[in-house]
Amino acid sequence: MTLAPLASLSLAGALLAADAPPASVKVLSLAQAEEVALRHQPTVEQALGQLEAAEGRLEQARAGYLPQLNGSATYQRTTANFAPRPGFVQMGVNTAPASAGWDAPMFNFYTFTATATQLIFDFGLTANRWRSAAASRDAATWNRRVIENQTLLAVRRTFFQGRAQKDLIAVAEDGVRNQEKHLEQSVALVKAGIRPDIDTATVRTALANARVSLVNARNNYAVAQAQLAQSMGAELTGGYTLADDDMAAVDGEDGDAGPLTTRALEARPELANLASQRRAAELNVDALRGGYGPAFGAAANATETGSALDRLVPNWYVGLTLTWGIFLGGYTHGQVREAKGNLITLGGQTTAQRLQVEVDVEQGRLAVQAAKATITAAAEALVNAKDQLALAEARYRQGLGSVIELDDAQVAYTTAAAQSVQARYGLAMARAQLRAALGVR
Repeated sequence: MTLAPLASLSLAGALLAADAPPASVKVLSLAQAEEVALRHQPTVEQALGQLEAAEGRLEQARAGYLPQLNGSATYQRTTANFAPRPGFVQMGVNTAPASAGWDAPMFNFYTFTATATQLIFDFGLTANRWRSAAASRDAATWNRRVIENQTLLAVRRTFFQGRAQKDLIAVAEDGVRNQEKHLEQSVALVKAGIRPDIDTATVRTALANARVSLVNARNNYAVAQAQLAQSMGAELTGGYTLADDDMAAVDGEDGDAGPLTTRALEARPELANLASQRRAAELNVDALRGGYGPAFGAAANATETGSALDRLVPNWYVGLTLTWGIFLGGYTHGQVREAKGNLITLGGQTTAQRLQVEVDVEQGRLAVQAAKATITAAAEALVNAKDQLALAEARYRQGLGSVIELDDAQVAYTTAAAQSVQARYGLAMARAQLRAALGVR
């Protein structure tokens, strides 16, 4: 069984090849899962699309500073009737009221035009729009980093959840084997008349419950695999096993929150994204203020017109232009106010994000410390529960202990084993959370 990715993704041949898997079972490592997610997770693809769109807007903004050249050509099949206008006499034109009407002779008329314009100065409107678009492009770049970090965190969480569910299957299988052994012991003791019949019924019930737990554990593992495939951006079409990977310790994870918070404030792409957005908003305010002034430019035009292609009449001109929206009903003022409001909003978002970074770091640090303490306690509980089960089994074989004592010991051992598994992968997920809070991969 393999992972079949969306569209053209092929993990079977490229990423799931492992050095020592069983014959038909592929092994997926954490690094492979991360690589697949960064290349095929839909949210990452959306971030790439947003970055490409930002690059396009930057090109559009830059175009305003470059020369503009336009050409046009028209052809007309037209009449030449003259329509006099009251109070106006055009020199050199026959103004006789006579007209050929709708049946007047028709002529060809051609017009070829080329116009070039160049912006000279517009009080920073175009220049600041260009710079604002560049800052927005930078924000989109940082947003891509944000999405990639979120994707990696999701993959790591689901990977270690899957590893935990895989190990819980082993715990459930061990529980079934123990209950089967207890059933054999109980049947033998009942036949020997040492124990009452109710012991066998009790153990059979415990065995059935253990088998139910095994079924649930296998189902939970399958669900965890599906969730991992979703976080990777791949479709699940078969079975695979997860490598026994772990998360490396994070520098300073046992120290105070201060140094970690400082690192996070410098490295978190969310803050860099907001800083770029703020820069873009400031430049946009400056650009819109440029709308209060005129725009100066240069223009050149060349035309050829005539009723026959071999008798076209050329004309040309060059000149300067001035365009000034002297009164637009407060439109420019409203644009400036809107841009200032957006800038204030970004300031609030930046403050909130800095506070969130501090909380994220503290939560991640405390989660790592709690997970380490849980591992120690869970390991001690597992040793004690194993000893308790061994003693209960020995007492039951000798006819000294009750089946209830035996069942309680088995439940305690299974619970302790499950807690040990959860504690181990809880530490891995806590470290993944801390790395995300620090803004590092």
